[in-house]
Amino acid sequence: MISFKQLPLEAKAAVAAGVVFFSMMLSRSYLAEKLDLRMRRWLLRLQMALFANALMLIGSLHVWRSTVTTFSRSSAASSFCFMPWKIAVFMFLALAHSSFFTLLFLVAEEPYFFSLAAYTCLGAYIILIFFLFTLGSIEQAYKFLAGRGAKAGTGNKNRTVMKPVLAVMLTVVLTVVGLLNASQPPTVNTVEIPVHKLPSTMNNLKVVLLSDIHLGPTVGKTKLTMIVNMVKALKPDITVIVGDLTDSEAEIIRPAVEPLGELNSPLGTYFVTGNHEYYTSDVSNWFELLRSLSIRPLHNENVRVVAPGSAADWLCLAGVDDIEADVLRYSGHGMDLQKALRGCSPERPIVLLAHQPIAAKWALQERPDINLILSGHTHGGQMFPLNAGAYFLNPFFVGLYKVGQNTFVYVSPGTMYFGIPMRLGSRAEITEIILRSP
Repeated sequence: MISFKQLPLEAKAAVAAGVVFFSMMLSRSYLAEKLDLRMRRWLLRLQMALFANALMLIGSLHVWRSTVTTFSRSSAASSFCFMPWKIAVFMFLALAHSSFFTLLFLVAEEPYFFSLAAYTCLGAYIILIFFLFTLGSIEQAYKFLAGRGAKAGTGNKNRTVMKPVLAVMLTVVLTVVGLLNASQPPTVNTVEIPVHKLPSTMNNLKVVLLSDIHLGPTVGKTKLTMIVNMVKALKPDITVIVGDLTDSEAEIIRPAVEPLGELNSPLGTYFVTGNHEYYTSDVSNWFELLRSLSIRPLHNENVRVVAPGSAADWLCLAGVDDIEADVLRYSGHGMDLQKALRGCSPERPIVLLAHQPIAAKWALQERPDINLILSGHTHGGQMFPLNAGAYFLNPFFVGLYKVGQNTFVYVSPGTMYFGIPMRLGSRAEITEIILRSP
């Protein structure tokens, strides 16, 4: 029987990750209603940070062996550059690991430089792991095809050294490209959507869709002010924010939220929760703060949006809580479509706000008469190589989908980004939706 001490470091990290994950499940199942909000908030975030770091440790050991240990066995070890390189790799890995803890200690009106650096390293870490794995797989395939009996020689040693060099070079290039892409203002994407039963008096109704702003360690007041100014320039009739506005508690980041008070859409500004609002364990305070800024949360409820100048013409705008509330057993919250659509006449168009595309799918299975669902959550994958995972994990990935005869789903790629200030293969977006009557 092998003892824990005899296990390799990767196996120990995997065991640690499993223990933390098990503790998270226990906390969700048995402690959720026994702990006060503040304690639950800290426990959840600490567990998530520890879980992520335990998993990352497996990758970090591989990175160290590939980029440091490999060179220590070559002539490069005698170079005066080797020690600074070791220090640089260590600092890179340390910053990447520390990124998850910035949510606990480094959130303010504007991002701290340390948080930006840590999350940038996290993004580069993900890219580097991908290329090391991919190039390693190609190397193994080459060895297999070349024949198992081939002798190890200088060529093999050169390939072993070149693999991490190429991976690092590709990572640096893509990191710079991703940072530059994410630093640009969101693009304004105008989409025209025909809405069944929409009264002619509401033809050309303009809805501006925001999603996944993620106020927190790397997004602050300056970026939110820019977004608000762009929205105001579009002069929407309605503005909707479909979740993941924040990654922090309302009191801590209150000054950064103030620009939202300048949104003055004549038919209202509305908000539904995303999964990250529930990770803050501070939803009630967020609802209170948003109401003080004239933004109405739709907490499994709906409102009548009445056509200007024609009280007889209206559509039903409904919003549901994010499905993560059910997973976390967040008291008083959880997706309740029946409650959200209570009072919505089947003779009137129905527009539903639901943060996650999977919630949109569930909603249409229960109520196929919904005309339009607006979602976010996927970020369009945000950055390579995460795009593929986001694509396969969500029934709707990004953009406009037609479902059935009279139903559309639009998934925003996100107005900012989560944590990592990078975008590769996606672009931040403010969506200008023009509703057309048939």
